Amino acid sequence: MLPAPVRQGNRVLYEPEAHEPLTDETWDPGRVAGGIRAIVADADAAFDPDALWPADEWDVWEATPPMKDLYVGASGVVWALDALRRRGHAETTLDLTSAARRVLEAWHQTPDYAQWDDVPSQAPAALLMGESGPLLAAWRVESSADLADRLFARVRENVDNEAVEIMWGAPGTMLAARAMLDWTGEERWADAWRDSAEALWKARDPDGLWTNRLYGETFRSLGPPHGLVGNVLALRAGGLLAPERVERLEQETAAILERLALTEDGLANWPRREDTNDEALRLQWCNGAPGIVAATADYLDEELLLAGAELTWQAGSPGMDKGSSLCHGTAGNGYAFLKAFERTGDERWLERARHFAVHALEQVAHRGRGRYSLWTGDVGVALYAADCLGERSAYPIIDSL
Repeated sequence: MLPAPVRQGNRVLYEPEAHEPLTDETWDPGRVAGGIRAIVADADAAFDPDALWPADEWDVWEATPPMKDLYVGASGVVWALDALRRRGHAETTLDLTSAARRVLEAWHQTPDYAQWDDVPSQAPAALLMGESGPLLAAWRVESSADLADRLFARVRENVDNEAVEIMWGAPGTMLAARAMLDWTGEERWADAWRDSAEALWKARDPDGLWTNRLYGETFRSLGPPHGLVGNVLALRAGGLLAPERVERLEQETAAILERLALTEDGLANWPRREDTNDEALRLQWCNGAPGIVAATADYLDEELLLAGAELTWQAGSPGMDKGSSLCHGTAGNGYAFLKAFERTGDERWLERARHFAVHALEQVAHRGRGRYSLWTGDVGVALYAADCLGERSAYPIIDSL
């Protein structure tokens, strides 16, 4: 049963002007597969062995190109091209091993955050923003002991990061440790995961949220990259946490999300942060219902989960200002439908996911130029389209390292 409707003044569940109607084009597997191959071919053509990939203005904000990180930099593109190749969707012409090595070399020359103020004390260890991401992408294409050891050291460094979140903190490097355990079978990765998990559990506030300290701010966020549902996902990943603790974590997190949900007429959304009552509600993976649905589909009350997915559908695609991306665009929102399909088995959600995939590929074409990053660029769209082809709901990196 949905929680009682909550409205704060004239606050609405989302901003319609941030969205646009969906394309009339229908799902065609052959055309979608061709769109994936075209994105990979464009990424190949745009690559420079020294300068890596061109950086979009938003991605390079207050940074010096080339961008290297996993979030908006070259290591994310390397990881995505390798993932698409492994899954048989498109074969890159690039030497990904050499590209990954060049990314690490460039990162050591100038970390992407070098010009930023108030980065966490263990910033070099971060998964999405620090060196752990480039190391992980490099190891995936070149399984060397040296790269594994360097990544292991970064995971260990990140245990007590004051940024308690996936982008910068221990929850992110926990995902890396769990993946390395799967790939190598080395028990040291399980030990590293458990140490970070214990630190993360101890940092949890008595009411089940986490207090994050980042960019000079102190806040309690809900969404996957900076808060509650991302931290819970990291703790649940891979079956290393005791079952009774997982059950408690799921029950308490579901209760928090039911309490904080803003609902109306069978639709639901969530604020960006626990205490942000005066700003417009967003509807994207990084903040709002799509990310909450994608991260909690295994345990959130089904009616509430589907209310968030339904709002995402009724709103339509994020407009061109937000674009096609995984982070805050059409592809990221579409994962809410893939998760709803996985939860319910209802083909309607798969059809909706595929409609969003067609629209996202059209947005890429309409832009008229490539954008080269995982979370904000075209390879993220390619991964989403591939998941729609394969009826697969694993959100990149977060669910599918």
